[in-house]
Amino acid sequence: MEKKPYHHLPDGTFRNPEGSPTSRSSSGKFSYRDFNKEKKKLDMTIPKEHVINKQEVLSNLEKFKDDDYIAWIGHATYLIKLGNTTIITDPVFSKNAGPLIFGPKRFTDPALKLNEIPKTDIFLLTHNHYDHQDMSTIRRFPFKDAKVLVPLKLGKYFKNYKDVNEMDWYDEIKINDHLKITFLPAVHWSKRSLTDTNKTLWGNFLIQYKDKKILFACDTGYGNIYKEIGEKYGPIDITMINIGAYDFRPMFNKSIYHTTPEEALNVAKDLKSKKVLGMHWGTFVLSLEPIMEPPIRFKENADKFGFKKEDAITFKIGEINSLKSILKD
Repeated sequence: MEKKPYHHLPDGTFRNPEGSPTSRSSSGKFSYRDFNKEKKKLDMTIPKEHVINKQEVLSNLEKFKDDDYIAWIGHATYLIKLGNTTIITDPVFSKNAGPLIFGPKRFTDPALKLNEIPKTDIFLLTHNHYDHQDMSTIRRFPFKDAKVLVPLKLGKYFKNYKDVNEMDWYDEIKINDHLKITFLPAVHWSKRSLTDTNKTLWGNFLIQYKDKKILFACDTGYGNIYKEIGEKYGPIDITMINIGAYDFRPMFNKSIYHTTPEEALNVAKDLKSKKVLGMHWGTFVLSLEPIMEPPIRFKENADKFGFKKEDAITFKIGEINSLKSILKD
């Protein structure tokens, strides 16, 4: 009998890469009651400059239509245009991250409505948590001829799509002569109900376009696996990684499944990344750090991990930048 990879357990569930952290927190226990009590103390003032005007976003889409670009729709949802191929990542256009009307509500709207996004060729889904796998968006997604790339056991959610591909860690799919996508390990977990913990896989996507490499690393905690990935696939040109949803004090210090801004920089360092784009912040309240703290800590600590401040990048919601401008020295 063929030996299964380490992350495949005998009962059909999955686990994190060998050597990953195994304890959720250093002390305490999560409580929704306590969480909601603490959440009410947060200052929900949203700086005007955090969100770009809709008309400007639409105008910039037209302006950049012939360029390779990255556009932030909000949270972990990005449009990544590479040549004639447009990729969407973890698209969430609903008002809340949860089943039906439940779950955390957005405090900033998506930069575009679902019917305003440009023609999309590839749909990437990293894992099944509600702030990433949004069933309303999946059902209403206008481009069901897009190639869908999902972790193992998530294909069943994409009914009426024409090209759905389940991927295990290290699987590769060649999109065209210039574009290849590899599914790689992450330090995270999966769950959508009381009975399905870790029954579907999770992971990161490495997007290789011509001589450029973009790692979409969302969600993840820090782990030794990133040194291994850096050795095998690095240097990475742009690491797109979660920098929010890390602070759960006073219940417990932090989750091991979401990097702090500093840990995100450390992951990027392990990946030998040239630029780091911080995401997974400024959209939903998923933890208890001040809502505008992640980008500040991200920038302030960049030099401690060998990055210039300008190489630790955050976008405004709706911001679009060409790949060329992002990668300039």
